[in-house]
Amino acid sequence: MPTRKIIVLNGHPGATSLSKSLCQAYIGAAKAQGHVVRYHDLSEMSFDQDYGQSGYQNSKPLEPVLDAFLSDLEWAEHVVLATPLWWGAIPAKLKGLFDRALLPGRAFDTRKVSFMGLPDPMLKGKTARVLLTSDTPSIFLRLFYGNAVKKFISRQIMGFVGIKPTKFSTFSPATDAVEATVKTWLRKVEVLGAKAT
Repeated sequence: MPTRKIIVLNGHPGATSLSKSLCQAYIGAAKAQGHVVRYHDLSEMSFDQDYGQSGYQNSKPLEPVLDAFLSDLEWAEHVVLATPLWWGAIPAKLKGLFDRALLPGRAFDTRKVSFMGLPDPMLKGKTARVLLTSDTPSIFLRLFYGNAVKKFISRQIMGFVGIKPTKFSTFSPATDAVEATVKTWLRKVEVLGAKAT
């Protein structure tokens, strides 16, 4: 199997979390197979989450952590995002990271249009895996909510900038998961990491 360049983002804003453990399991298995991994931890990133009143013509300068994240995103062939499901969506700080970092000129090109008049995506040729932790069982996410969070991440974030396909692994219910269950989840993530998928 050819080695892949992988960026892993722990999208949980807390210093310790199941999301972080999943990231560590993925990274360890990927590196053991020779894949090259760059890791970013949202809890350690300090930046202004608010895009504010700036337009695309005069957006705020990126803080060094955001510029480093975007550079690694451009470098990577495969993107791994671990995030909890909070109130039907992703944590506010993670949304702020995407608001601030995915800008025209590096993530999409407003001077060119692609399908249906959308800006031309600039991060094409990459794939993604989302490790989603939730207390809502997967069947309820699908039946009652139409997989809204998955559509939001895969189509309106990843797909918009050209990263596709985005595959999901869901771990639920997560809050009170017993140790044996968590170990099973970590083993599943290790398999994904070893295959760089």
